[in-house]
Amino acid sequence: MEHSLLVWLLPTLALVVGVAIGFLIARVAPNAAPSRTQRQLDDIQERFDSYQNEVVTHFNSTANLVKKLTQSYQEVQDHLAEGANRLALDEQTRQRLLASLHSEAVQAPRERLTPPRSQEPPRDYAPKTPNSPGMLDEHYGLKK
Repeated sequence: MEHSLLVWLLPTLALVVGVAIGFLIARVAPNAAPSRTQRQLDDIQERFDSYQNEVVTHFNSTANLVKKLTQSYQEVQDHLAEGANRLALDEQTRQRLLASLHSEAVQAPRERLTPPRSQEPPRDYAPKTPNSPGMLDEHYGLKK
């Protein structure tokens, strides 16, 4: 009996010790050197941060360019108005030129589209009226 207990006890004890040593190595090993997955994750995070910085830079430069465009447009409008005041031959011509400059700047609001009155979806066939040939009739669509 003592011999059979030893046969079962030694492998069981070796298994428990092996599991404990494996657990300790698994806990310590990832902290020593980053795994491949962690390196990939860090690389992706770095690329994402770089991309975000590029997007912010792009929109900042776009905003600056639009601001310059608006200022240039305003300068052109002022130049045209000054030219109309200085170069127009009479008061009526001057007023027409100035009115045309201001009417382009302030356009009438666009008309909104109205939704359809019926909620019925469109049909993929022609509706048939009473006492008329259907689409499959051989005389459908022919004039007499």
